[in-house]
Parts: sequence; structure tokens; C-alpha cells
Amino acid sequence: MSLPFEKPIDDLEAKITDMRSYAEEQGIDLSEEIGLLERRLEQLKRDTFANITRWQRVQVARIAGRPTGLDYVANVFTDFEELHGDRTLGDDPALVTGLARLGEQTVIVMAQQKGRDTKENILRNFGMMHPSGYRKAMRMFDLADKFRLPIIAMVDTPGAYPGLSAEEQGQAWVISECIQRMSRLKVPAISLVIGEGGSGGALAIAVANRVLILENAIYSVISPESCAAIRWRDSSEAPQAAEALKLTAYDLLDLNVVDRVIDEPLGGAHKEVDATMAIVKSVLLQELGDLLKLDEVSLLEQRRARFRALGRFEEVLEAA
Repeated sequence: MSLPFEKPIDDLEAKITDMRSYAEEQGIDLSEEIGLLERRLEQLKRDTFANITRWQRVQVARIAGRPTGLDYVANVFTDFEELHGDRTLGDDPALVTGLARLGEQTVIVMAQQKGRDTKENILRNFGMMHPSGYRKAMRMFDLADKFRLPIIAMVDTPGAYPGLSAEEQGQAWVISECIQRMSRLKVPAISLVIGEGGSGGALAIAVANRVLILENAIYSVISPESCAAIRWRDSSEAPQAAEALKLTAYDLLDLNVVDRVIDEPLGGAHKEVDATMAIVKSVLLQELGDLLKLDEVSLLEQRRARFRALGRFEEVLEAA
């Protein structure tokens, strides 16, 4: 699937395909001409993705076919064993949790899961967790501390489920409890924003020692559409809202909201899934290796200092 701003790329790819077919049918050598077009295509991709707007980046983060949480669980980790339920009310399929191995290290994995198609989106509630999902996350945090297992959390949600049933079960209260519990973890915690990180629904599993984000992912207190609806009473102003929110990976790195941006293959993670998985695994192994060198007290202090520093600013007074 392609986005509107990728049309020139699609047109050139189609031209290359047609030229290859023609060369095969006619038995002629057009390798030089095809090579020229392929180099032009590569440069066009680089120029296009180097200059896309924040709203276009939002579209890439949400595109159908982008790897989901379960794709990373299946390809980055081994020996995954899913654990269900919150031990209170039920099991929330919007959050997948369990034991796995990252390299030689046993870890606890949790992944917010959007659907790969309409049927799965309905099953997973579009990645929007109910209170039972956050209670399940807290159960995993307790398990991690008990057995001294690092946490790897993958964030991909437009936000917590805002429905009546969730509010009746104390959605806001449970999210605040989840944030508090994760902040007290005695083990290393890494959170990776793989697609869309929306509001407290994302933050609840992102109070980590290291917060990473994929190049084309987004992370924000509110979606551009909701921001536009509040600010301009018109959700169609979402592109303007996206610019104001500064929600893209390198915006967040500049603001120290995230610690590292993970590069994606040219065109986005959905273009070369295997390459994306290899890059992510390499980065997670490196980051986890660094955190495993810290003791319990250092982990707590580092995590506390990291989040206490957010929002800090300096006031510069002009000379009289």
C-alpha cells in the first residue's frame, strides 16, 4: 500500500517494471536504461522521505501493513510463551504479554497489538486497552521484579479505550497505577514506540529506563485529529495540529522525550520487514546489555531522573 505523497515513486517503479517486461518480451538489452532509472528511483525515495511533513509521517506510522507488536514478538524474540489475564476481571487482547528470550537473556515482553486486518482490529480493539489490559501489565511488572527479568514493552496505540465500560472500571485510575508501578520497577525496562504512541494509553507502559522510537513512529499527548477538533473545532485541520504537536521521532529526540531513534529501511518498516526486525533486535540487544550493568538502585535513580527532567526549561533574561 502506498500513500498519496508516494505517487511519483509508484509511477517510476511502474515504468521500471514495464521496461523490464518489454526487454524480456523483445529479447533486447535495456540494462543500462533500467539501471539509470533505478538510480533515479533510489534518489527520489531519499529526497521524498527526507522532506515529508509531520502529517505525512503520521500517515506512514498508521499505514496498513506496518509491522505490529506480534510481528516483532515473532521475529525479534524466541521461545515466546504468552501469559493471559489480569487475575481480576479478564484478558485484554489489545495487550499481548509473556516470557521470551532476547538473545540469551530471558525477558518479559509486552506489546500493544493493533490488528492486521478489520477482523483482528475488532478483536484487538484497534490496540486500545481496557483497564484489564493495564492490570495485566502490572501483573507482568510484579512478575518481572519477583524473578529479576528485564521488561521490553512495545507501544502502538492511539490511546486507552475511551468507552463507557472502561470508565466504569476506573480507566484513568488504573492507568495512573500502571504508570506508578512501572516507575518502581527494580529491573531494566525498555520501551519501544513501533507505530503510534497516544496519550496515557501509551505512557502507561513507557515509563522505562530507555525509551526508543522507530524513525517513522509518532508519540504524542493527543492525536492530531483530536487536537484539531479541540483547537479549531475541525478535525480536518489535523495536518496543522501535527506540525504544532512536534510528534515525530526526531522532534521527540530534540525534546529529550525519547532516548534514541531507530532508523527504518528507506520507505518505512512495512517496505522491508525482515531488515527492520534485524535492526530492532540489534538495538534492543545493545540497549539491554548496557542496562544489565546497572544495579537495582542505579536503575531506579536513572529512571526517576529521566522523567523528572522532562519539561524542564531555562528562562533567559534580557540585559537591561
